[in-house]
Amino acid sequence: MGWWLKYCGLWTMVTIISLVQAEDPYRFFDWRVTYGNIYPLGIPQRGILINGQFPGPEIYSVTNDNLIINVHNDLDEPFLLSWNGVQLRKNSYQDGVYGTTCPIPPGKNYTYAIQVKDQIGSFFYFPSLAFHKAAGGFGGLRILSRPRIPVPFPEPAGDFTFLIGDWYSHHDHKNLKALLDRGHRLPLPDKVLINGHGVSFSSSLTVQKGKTYRFRISNVGLQHSLNFKIVDHQMKLVEVEGTHTIQSMYSSLDIHVGQSYSVLVTMDQPEKDYSIVVATRFAAKKILVGSTLHYSNSRQSMISSASLSARGPADELDWSIKQARSIRTNLTASGPRPNPQGSYHYGRINISRTLVLESSAALVKRKQRYAINGVSFVQSDTPLKLADYFNIRGVFKVGSIPDQPRRGGGGGIRLDTTVMDANHRAFIEIVFQNREKIVQSYHLDGYSFWVVGMDRGTWSHASRREYNLMDAVSRSTTQVYPESWTAVYVALDNVGMWNLRSEFWARQYLGQQLYIRVYSSVHSLRDEYLLPKNALLCGRASNM
Repeated sequence: MGWWLKYCGLWTMVTIISLVQAEDPYRFFDWRVTYGNIYPLGIPQRGILINGQFPGPEIYSVTNDNLIINVHNDLDEPFLLSWNGVQLRKNSYQDGVYGTTCPIPPGKNYTYAIQVKDQIGSFFYFPSLAFHKAAGGFGGLRILSRPRIPVPFPEPAGDFTFLIGDWYSHHDHKNLKALLDRGHRLPLPDKVLINGHGVSFSSSLTVQKGKTYRFRISNVGLQHSLNFKIVDHQMKLVEVEGTHTIQSMYSSLDIHVGQSYSVLVTMDQPEKDYSIVVATRFAAKKILVGSTLHYSNSRQSMISSASLSARGPADELDWSIKQARSIRTNLTASGPRPNPQGSYHYGRINISRTLVLESSAALVKRKQRYAINGVSFVQSDTPLKLADYFNIRGVFKVGSIPDQPRRGGGGGIRLDTTVMDANHRAFIEIVFQNREKIVQSYHLDGYSFWVVGMDRGTWSHASRREYNLMDAVSRSTTQVYPESWTAVYVALDNVGMWNLRSEFWARQYLGQQLYIRVYSSVHSLRDEYLLPKNALLCGRASNM
C-alpha cells in the first residue's frame, strides 16, 4: 500500500496544479438508456434507445476534450457502453467492457469521464454486454482537429455520419443470447441497415451540385463485411480511424465489422437522384439496402428499388485484398499534433516479441465455442482490471494463453480467463492467422496499430520481406481474409488492461477474445490514472 499512499500525495498535488492551469475543455452528456419500439423495417421491434434515439446521439468533440457522459440504465439488465477506437490514455477503467468496468445495474447510473487525448477522426460507441449490440444502443463519435492544426483538405460543405451494419429482423437480442448460451450457432443476419433504416430509399440526403461533402462510415454490425458505394460518384479516402490517409479515389469501399472510414465526395454529376448502396461481401446470399442521394435541384423525386445492384467484382477476395493494401498513411499530413504523421518511424524499431494468434471453432461439452490459440475466453466473476488493482488473487492467471498456436492445431479447445502479460513500452508484432473460410475482423482497445502486411496462406518469417515498413495505415480494427493472415505492429505505450477481440459478435461472446495486461513496475500517474472515485465495484471487489 506504500506506493498507493505516494499516489494519493501526488494526486493531491496534481489536483492543486490543475486548479491554477488552463484545462482542456469539458463536454457534458446525460443519457438515459431504455427499451422502446424501433422501426428499421417499417414494423415495430424492441430496440435499445439512448435518449429516445435509434441510433443514439452523436458525440461531437475536439482533440483533448474531456467527455463527461452520465449513463442512466433503465433496462431490466446490466448495461455498459464501450468506445470503439478511442484510446482512453492511461485510463482502461473507463473502457466499458466487462474485463475493465463493472456493469451499470438496472435503475442505476454511472458517469464515464474520458479524454480524447491526442486523437482525431471517426469512431463509434456501442453496448458491450450480452447481445445488446443486436438491439441498438450504438452511435457515432467524431473527434475534430484543434483550430490551429492543419487538416490536409479544405473544409467540406457538410459532414455526415453513416452507421451501417447487418441486422436481425426476426430475433430479439435476448433470444439470440439464449441461443448462444445453449451452445447453438446463430442464424445469419437477414437485413442491412443505414442509420437505422432497413427499407431501401426510406432515408435520403440532400446535397448541392458542385459542393464537396464528408461521409464518415462505420460498420457497427454483428458479422458481415459490407461494401459502400454512391452510384456514379467517386470517393476520395481521407481518414481511417484517426489516421489521415493518402487521398486515393475509390468507386466503392469494403468496410469490415468494427471499421470506420472517412471520404470526401464531390457532387459533380447531372442533377438527379442517385443510390447510396450498402451490400454484404463474402456472403452466400447478397443482402443490400439503398438510400437516396438527392441533388437539391433534382426533378426526379424517387429511385426505384429495381435500380439497386448487388453486382461486385468477379473475385471479391482478390479485389478486396488489393484495395486494403492500397490504403496507406499520408506521411506529410498532421494528425492530432502539428508534427507530420510520418515523423514516427515504426519500421526502424526492433520487434521485442511476436504473437501469432489463430482462431478456431469447436464443440466443448456439446456446446459451440470459439478460441484463440486453443483457449476460449470465459468471463470472471470480477472485472480483471479491478482484480489487478486490488490484488485479488484467483480471478485470472497471467500467461494463460500461449504466444503461438499449437503445432498441428490439435488438442481441442479449453476454457479459461485468458490474460496475456506485456511490458510497457514494448514494441510487438501480432500476426492474425485465419485458417477458416470466413472473413474475420479483430479490434484492440486502447491502441492503434500499423497494418504492415496481409496475404493468403500461412504466415512465416519470410512473410516479413513483403511488409510495408514506410507508410502502413495505423488503425484499431483490421480484417483477416479467409485462409489468410494479417500482421500488425503495436507500440505498447498505454498501461492498462486492454481487450483484444473478434468483432464477429457471436464469436466474441463465445470466447474469441483475450485481454492484454500492459504492465509497468513503476507506479506513476505519468503512466496510469488512479481508479476513478465513482467506479462501480462488483464481484470480489464489492467491499474493497
